[in-house]
Amino acid sequence: MSKKQDAFYFQNFIECAEAACSAAKLLKKTLNDFHIEKISDRISEIHQIEHGADEKKHLIVDKLAKAFIAPIEREDIVALSQNIDDITDKIEDVLIRIYINHIEEIQPDAISLMEVVLKCCEEVRTLLEDFADFKHSKTLKDHIIRINALEEEADQLFISSMHKLHANADKNPLHIIAWREIYEYLEKCSDACEHVADLVESVVMKNS
Repeated sequence: MSKKQDAFYFQNFIECAEAACSAAKLLKKTLNDFHIEKISDRISEIHQIEHGADEKKHLIVDKLAKAFIAPIEREDIVALSQNIDDITDKIEDVLIRIYINHIEEIQPDAISLMEVVLKCCEEVRTLLEDFADFKHSKTLKDHIIRINALEEEADQLFISSMHKLHANADKNPLHIIAWREIYEYLEKCSDACEHVADLVESVVMKNS
């Protein structure tokens, strides 16, 4: 397979990660400057980003189906494209839960969690930029370690947020249920980033 054909897969991974970053930035902006009357517009915007990411994922699968050989194992290409796309899906899910639960005011803990999620997404994009030359990269492992550390930070914020949420006996049970779900989906975003990092690490080990 030519280097140009190889580059298609790696460039597509990067572009899918850029979509996740765009979705994360939009969600962070929405949380920081929240207006309930604009939530439907924000959902439409983030859905367009998610739809574009889906199209890129399908391009990879279509090209792979016609390719005689691939730069890494076919199963790994499919798994990577799916896992990267999952990040954008999870970010969209957070906004949908805010809409479904008719949230009127954003909790500060959600903003803190979202900041970590955005950092995770940006680190995944940088990781995938290095992944294109993984046999020679000297910084790939550093990006994986940073993503793991950010995921751990998100876990700690999640635990703290959930503790505060349930410790406040004055809150309406519906408020607790709604925010418990939103926190869980935010935490899933960082998990999705770590899944990509773990898969990249596995691919590198198999091809070293």
